[in-house]
Amino acid sequence: MSSPAPGTEPSVAFASLLGRCPRCGKGKLFHGFLTIAPACTMCGLDYSRFEAGDGPAVFVILIVGAIVAGGALLTEVCYSPPYWVHALIWGPAVIILSLGLLRPLKAGLIVLQYKHRAEEGRIAP
Repeated sequence: MSSPAPGTEPSVAFASLLGRCPRCGKGKLFHGFLTIAPACTMCGLDYSRFEAGDGPAVFVILIVGAIVAGGALLTEVCYSPPYWVHALIWGPAVIILSLGLLRPLKAGLIVLQYKHRAEEGRIAP
């Protein structure tokens, strides 16, 4: 297991969307739907130091909320459908968008932590 040459790391978008290792771009970042793997199977990068916390959930709430609220408002103003039509359209949209965005956003935050060498804050002595 060797690390790639400097400058050959995958782009943030590539590694995030495909859930790949931020260093080599070949190994899997996830072990399951949202569980981070212990390490990259290709280059051996230890993933234990990366933690996305609640960030992905917050971004999903903001993005999906804006899309659904805007879409529901636009639908109501343009077509004035009954409430059951809104429930039929926007209920599944919330679930699909939330599940579809959660994994790439979590991967994106982890890839950005790696790229910017983010570490836990420390109090200066």
